Amino acid sequence: MAKRLSREEKKDIFVKDVINKMFEIAGHDVTYEDIKDRKDDWYTQWTMSTAQNDEWNEWGVTEIRKRFRYNKKWAEKEMGWINLMWGLKFNDWEK
Repeated sequence: MAKRLSREEKKDIFVKDVINKMFEIAGHDVTYEDIKDRKDDWYTQWTMSTAQNDEWNEWGVTEIRKRFRYNKKWAEKEMGWINLMWGLKFNDWEK
């Protein structure tokens, strides 16, 4: 019988998946493994459009709801925190 994952293990796996998906949607050939040990501001070295960010947020909310059984409001809040911590800067943000 397979070992059941703890909530923390599930969160760690999700962080890897959400970062990989962000780079995939943004069209960058980078993965979580490439940036995991970096202590610099790696998240400012790549960009994504606001449309790509919207797509990533939709994917993230859906995944959070599926994996952690959060309601939509909590999933959106969690994805907001994830975007704040690891989201790429926008390349089409109007000033």
